[in-house]
Amino acid sequence: MGSAMVAGWIAQAAFWTLLIIGAWSEDLGPKTLGLLVVLWLAGMFGLPHVPFGAGLSTPFVAVLDIALVFLVFKGDIRLT
Repeated sequence: MGSAMVAGWIAQAAFWTLLIIGAWSEDLGPKTLGLLVVLWLAGMFGLPHVPFGAGLSTPFVAVLDIALVFLVFKGDIRLT
């Protein structure tokens, strides 16, 4: 198992965790939740049909994770 595969699993887990947290805390409305799931589905099923797109699924989910962090936490997460 390579580090890219682990990064993909972490990105997927973070996406679904942030989606659940956003829905539970009501920071994400139904339309936003639907849009994010549709974007995730488009990336999972559409990227393999694009040249070199299969390798872009992990970065695509990571970008969705970044957007979710900004939406759910109202900004970036402070590490200090």
